[in-house]
Amino acid sequence: MGPFSKNHAIEDVEALPSEKPTYENDSGEYIPDDGAVHAEAFVVGESWYAKAQRFAGKLGVEQRGIERVPSDERTDSSMTQFGTLWLSANMVVSSFAIGALAYPIFNLGFIDTILVIFFVNLLGITPICFFSTFGPRFGLRQMVLSRFWFGYHGVKLIALFNILACVGWSAVNVIVGAQLFNAVNEDMPGWAGILVIAVATLVITLFGYKIVHTYERYSWIPCFIIFLIVLGEFAHSGSFRNIPMGVGKSEAGSALSFAASVYGFATGWTSYAADYTVYQPVGRSRRSIFLWTFAGLSIPLVFTQMLGAAVATAMSIDDGSNAYKDGYDSSGIGGLLGAVIIPPLGRFGEFCLVILALSIIANNCPNIYSVSLTVQMFAQSTQHIPRFLWTLIGTVVYVAIAIPGYGHFESVLENFMLVIGYWLSIYEGISLSEHIFFKRGFSGYRPQDYEDASKLPPGFAAILAFCIGAMGAVLGMAQVWFTGPIGKLCGGDFGGDVGFELGFSFAAVSYCILRPFEKRYFGR
Repeated sequence: MGPFSKNHAIEDVEALPSEKPTYENDSGEYIPDDGAVHAEAFVVGESWYAKAQRFAGKLGVEQRGIERVPSDERTDSSMTQFGTLWLSANMVVSSFAIGALAYPIFNLGFIDTILVIFFVNLLGITPICFFSTFGPRFGLRQMVLSRFWFGYHGVKLIALFNILACVGWSAVNVIVGAQLFNAVNEDMPGWAGILVIAVATLVITLFGYKIVHTYERYSWIPCFIIFLIVLGEFAHSGSFRNIPMGVGKSEAGSALSFAASVYGFATGWTSYAADYTVYQPVGRSRRSIFLWTFAGLSIPLVFTQMLGAAVATAMSIDDGSNAYKDGYDSSGIGGLLGAVIIPPLGRFGEFCLVILALSIIANNCPNIYSVSLTVQMFAQSTQHIPRFLWTLIGTVVYVAIAIPGYGHFESVLENFMLVIGYWLSIYEGISLSEHIFFKRGFSGYRPQDYEDASKLPPGFAAILAFCIGAMGAVLGMAQVWFTGPIGKLCGGDFGGDVGFELGFSFAAVSYCILRPFEKRYFGR
């Protein structure tokens, strides 16, 4: 139970606004506000928690954590707000880097790279768009919603994976940004660039939901302009090479492994999709939310990754002196971009690289904001610590990981993307199966039970299915450090990665078999 449950005394609680029922505009369905916590509750009392929250409120810091948002506080009127959030979070150099890996890491041709980027991104973002529709309807964060699929206690395993994902993504992203700083100024050490980006991200995420949305509304604009400049300068240089598509098992294996990286990056937002729509009005059209989210994700992902793939083809030029390959070898993605725009644009090109380095802030804001919410899922003690303090702790942790990891970007990124794709595909297999086959749509949820373990699924079927899904991912994975027996059959000498496909399938099928027995025995 959370800090605002019936077992937790709150002084003057009767003075708080009364709970109000809500109605869905499209169906007239009655959805009670039971369990929702009004904003006034966070500052009532004389405990250190209340005092800290009152201080935070004076500074404009969001005080709410994982508590359910009442319907009368879901008042965000802008339809574009969550679309531009994802637009900014993905119109960044990290997304460009994914596409740029196709040639140097996977040795793919250009056309097959483009096809993988287009179709796999659309597949990866669909769960994010779907889960985003839950926020306005129930007023619950994504990890809290996961209790309805994994149970009150079982969801803690999912929360652990989500924390690792948030922190790991943030560490990888700041390494990319630091490489861009280094491409502009070789005397700037990696740790300095990491700290610049991390501190700027902390300042924004510390204030919470509204400031994150405000920043993300506009931060995509300069990045989009600079990527257009990169596109124009690269096209003018004549350095593009249409690397031919390979054939045979080796080509198939490389395409599958690259697809796993693309999928891991695209679907990486799934585990906190609803976090950014919980303040939308309860009657907001689910179709509108889905489509705005789809547009906000698909446009920047496809555009930046295809651009990265195109620029990376220049590294195949074999004329004795390849500035693109030299730049990539010396400063990673920063050096590759620098080779495109610094020679023709000089100081302005360097300025553009600095702006792209700072674009990492937009990518890391959702990670660090959501990690602070996820930590609160573990116990009452973690929920009693204000969200903004967990934001600070999360920042310190990912900086401590990124600084020693600087200089090993390619291997870290490739391996990390694949692992993220594995666990999220399993999560999606279980949650979608429960929603479709057992909840039978939105009407099967009782959001007021989100803190009552006795009314939520026990979670045994979900956890066992998660383990079976993990086994499927291991069988299908193809990493430099391990290739599963099925993965070996999907390519040439190095196999092909089908971990996320098998992880999803194993988890979904096993859950559909186990869940009826769990419901029959426990009655929930």
